[in-house]
Amino acid sequence: MPVSESTSSSRPRVGGATVRKAKLPDAVNIFELVNSLSGDGTLLRRNYAEICENVRDFTVAESESGVFLGCGALHLYGPHLAEVRSIVVKPEAKGQGAGGKLLHALLAEAEDQSVTCVSLFTRIPDFFFHFGFRVVDRTLLPDKIYKDCQTCPRLFALVLVRRRAFPSSKIVSVVLSAAKFGSC
Repeated sequence: MPVSESTSSSRPRVGGATVRKAKLPDAVNIFELVNSLSGDGTLLRRNYAEICENVRDFTVAESESGVFLGCGALHLYGPHLAEVRSIVVKPEAKGQGAGGKLLHALLAEAEDQSVTCVSLFTRIPDFFFHFGFRVVDRTLLPDKIYKDCQTCPRLFALVLVRRRAFPSSKIVSVVLSAAKFGSC
């Protein structure tokens, strides 16, 4: 693992991080990373079988030497809506660009699929604001709410942000007062 000479840190250098579509062998790393952040409520816990079944939704980030740095998934509801899910990087890779590369890759995938709106639920919205996401009222995305959220233990604890998939599109339905819907 490369070491930053300027800070003598043991953090992997991510400047040369690459992203690619996940493969079934990546499921172990995805499972471990996603679930490592489920205890504090950052991410929802996922079982290994679920990750294996949905591995084609995932994109992974790797260092130049092939070390797994993070992952994110794009779930398609239809041409009108996709959701970014389980986007996370290892703590030692934060602030080095891997998360941004993952998000860009997922948005490019949504554009390739001709999706007109990309959404996500998060308890840490500041990162996503830098990429054009904005808080909106959850009722604007009934597909997501009725399909996935009714049995979620954190239905009212998540912040919903949304962005048009294409850079030229305008952001609609900005509701900044919807930043919190309750607490865990």
